[in-house]
This record gives sequence, C-alpha cells and structure tokens, in this order.
Amino acid sequence: MILDCLPGRRPTLCGADKLAGMPYWERLSETAFRATHLTSGAWNIQEQHIAPAMGLLAHLVERDRDHRRPDVALLPARLSYDILGTLPVDTCETEVRVLRPGRTVELVEATLSHDGRAALVLRAWLLATRDTTALAGHSLAPIPRPQDLTPWVPGEDWPGDFIGSVEIRRDLAEPGRGCFWARTNTPLLGGEPVSALARLAGLFDIANGMTVRLDPREVLFPNLDLCARFTREPAGEWFGFDNSVMVDRDGVGMTTCILHDAHGPLGALGQTTTVRPR
Repeated sequence: MILDCLPGRRPTLCGADKLAGMPYWERLSETAFRATHLTSGAWNIQEQHIAPAMGLLAHLVERDRDHRRPDVALLPARLSYDILGTLPVDTCETEVRVLRPGRTVELVEATLSHDGRAALVLRAWLLATRDTTALAGHSLAPIPRPQDLTPWVPGEDWPGDFIGSVEIRRDLAEPGRGCFWARTNTPLLGGEPVSALARLAGLFDIANGMTVRLDPREVLFPNLDLCARFTREPAGEWFGFDNSVMVDRDGVGMTTCILHDAHGPLGALGQTTTVRPR
C-alpha cells in the first residue's frame, strides 16, 4: 500500500545506503540540537518521527551517567517515554536531571522541548551491573536471522525521510504478527559516538508500523508512549523485533515485542496506541 493520502505525503529521498553520512541530529550547544530532514515522518512529513528523538534522549542519559558516575557500570534497564505532543523538524532543547540518586539504582529524567513546550519525556532506571552468569536463562523463542529474511522497503508504505533511512528484513506471519530486523547507516548524532543502546532506542518507535493490523490510509493509530526494558546491553548493528499488535473495541491498542540482537533476546518493548478511524 502507498500512503498517498497521508498528510504531507511525498516520496522518501532514496534508499537507506545513499543516506549514510548525514545525521538525524546536529548538536548546537550543550542542550540544543537541530533535527535534520532525515527525522521527518511518518504520519506527517512536516513533523518529526519520534524514533530519532527517543534515541537522542537515551544518548543524553548515558552521557550524563558517564560524566557523573565514571567508576560504576550502570545499565539503563528501563527506558520509559511519554509522548506529549508532535515536534516540527526544527531546533529542540533538552534537559537531563537525576530524580532519584543512588549508589546502585538511579532514576534519571530527560526532556525534549520545542519553543518552550515539552514534547517527549524519558524516565530511565539505571541499575548497577554484577555477574549473574551462573543464574542466567530464559525460555524465549529465537527469531530467524536477518540474512534469512526477505528485505522489505518500509518507505514504500510509510512517508518521510526517517523511514526511508532504515533497512528492514521482515517475516510477516499475518497482519499484526511477525518479526523483523532493522538497522540504519545514518548516525544518530553528527560528530559524536553513541552506544548500541542509543542506536536501538532510535529505532524503537518503528515497531508500531512494521507489522500493522490496520491500514493507515483508513485508521490512525499513533502511540502515546513507549516502554523498553533490558536485561543487558545490546550489541551489533542489526536489532530484531518479535512483534505482536492488538486492537480492542474501545479505541485502544498496543504493540508488544521481544527485542533481539545477534546474541539473542535482550529485552522487551510496549507501546500504547490510540485507534482513530479516519
């Protein structure tokens, strides 16, 4: 399906490989960042896709942690985002503050604002790591490797340059159920290294649109939030999503998935959606 009827619909720039080099965000100061056109889409290309903003806030939480606590290994074990509004493709301000300091457990909040209005808030629980190798285990099913799945071009279905910058391999079992792997060659932040966790956070929000149950030409289903939990740091460039979408009769839906990297499952993600027939 081609979403020609979506607000601001136009073709994406080009394939993912040709967009390498330009970042999603450019730093202007310690707290100010400019969104590039590669953040645009997917419901409206005049607005930011919230995924790169989520990645930026995750990076700023890690950067703040590394400056304050360089002697302690603190894993961002939960990243909980609330989406308070839309964002234009423009300069944004950020703020990071520690809500609950602690020796082994911290709660940190990061906010992204535009023109004085907060649009995205992240609350991150940071946990001190320790060796629990002898206790490790899970019963989660593996998913096919990215090289074993069929390439799918999401930019053919979703508008905006952000979606056009992401490479997807997908196995769709049925509408609303399937798995996919995602990666991007686009740097999250120009001239500044970021972790694999921040790069994965910059892809979180596509989960809602990769195994849809509903046709976005007929129904809007934006998410209000996103909560991801990790049991370890992710690694590599490909990130896997074992995805399920549920829509119920009261106008509320949810997307849930188990997150993977090349080493196996590493966490889980959930989104609450508001379902609105056009």
